[in-house]
Amino acid sequence: MLHTTPFIILAVSLINLSTLSADELTELHRKAAAGDAKAQVDLAIRLRDGKGITKDDAEAMQWAHKAADAGNADAQDFVGFAYLRGAVVKRNTALAIAYFKEAADESAQAAFNLGQCYYGAQGTEQDCAQGLAWWEKAAAIGHGRAAAAAAMAFHAGEGIPRDPAKARQFAERAAELGNAGGLVFLGELQFQAGEIEAAKASWNKASQLQPTTATGHPAQPSDNASAQQGADLLKLGEYRQRKGEPGKFAFVQMPHILQGYNNCGSTACAIFARFQGSEIGGWDFKKLCPSPLGTGTDWWHLLDASKKIGQQWKLVTYTPDDDGFAQATAMLRSELDAGRPVVVDFKYIGPQYAGGFAGHTLSVCGYIAKDDLYILCNPAVVTPGLQLITADDLKNFWRSDHYGALSKGVLARPAFVIDHR
Repeated sequence: MLHTTPFIILAVSLINLSTLSADELTELHRKAAAGDAKAQVDLAIRLRDGKGITKDDAEAMQWAHKAADAGNADAQDFVGFAYLRGAVVKRNTALAIAYFKEAADESAQAAFNLGQCYYGAQGTEQDCAQGLAWWEKAAAIGHGRAAAAAAMAFHAGEGIPRDPAKARQFAERAAELGNAGGLVFLGELQFQAGEIEAAKASWNKASQLQPTTATGHPAQPSDNASAQQGADLLKLGEYRQRKGEPGKFAFVQMPHILQGYNNCGSTACAIFARFQGSEIGGWDFKKLCPSPLGTGTDWWHLLDASKKIGQQWKLVTYTPDDDGFAQATAMLRSELDAGRPVVVDFKYIGPQYAGGFAGHTLSVCGYIAKDDLYILCNPAVVTPGLQLITADDLKNFWRSDHYGALSKGVLARPAFVIDHR
């Protein structure tokens, strides 16, 4: 199973694209055809994103390749990301990292993506320290998301030793750069330190950077998800400081870790294990499974790994119909009322995913009965990983037919729970 939402973990080349008139678009085409690399990149991004022009991925790649061949760093990052995603061209991680390396000294975005490749073993052997070095370089030249990623790695000690001082330093750098994720994480550090008003200010600022709604959507892009997290955390503040009331609300604090590329299953399980007293990280949990780093993980292998670290979990499944959902949510609330989170598997469907779908493992760590809301602890989003989700969205996304080979493609609602017998 492809347990990842890669559009959340990596980031594509972005240029602030204003709307063009028909004459301006014609002029852009003329410049691109004449060999202007900047115009070629601009046109490629517009074609990829459908900005003021009909979306055409194939033509976008043609223009990006022309600019990349001319040495344009933004174009090299564009092409590298396409090969890494594999949604437009055949996936080739070695080629992707080669393009990122060519561009990384000039492009902050390429430096960030190169760091992700080293951190997540994409196209290269894993080297978390090297990944951090590229994130630090990207952060130094103004990449807020790289600063936020470095901050969370130092905070969790994921792949590198924990360093609270550096975590705070990079969180402040990300916030200084106006990165929504950095503001969310800085707010969490402030919240945990008892700086409640400062935390609220950080989360409020994050929530203003993108449109937000009553709750977010589980498959939002990173910037939107981070802004929504800011709004969600403002709502959750009071619940996080109160004792749960069975049947009314519950919140279970989990020691969040931001996942690496394609490592949501192992990272979600490492968070679950840390909640139960282990010190294991997501990458070390993955190494207890037979599948290579940077690839999806079978849930039965995850269950076997839990036994290797001395924890007792069990896999439970429910049918994907209404009755199954009622039974599943009754189980969720019972576990949460008892102070125990639950690991679940989501399935996303859409053309933005390679192969048309993606799976994602995360936890449910709370609920608010009066609003019919659930609280997620998601390894794919910024620490503390908390997101609000409606019961309807939970019903729609909590389902999987590829969570493990032994599932034999049967659609179900799978969950890991603590075996407390």
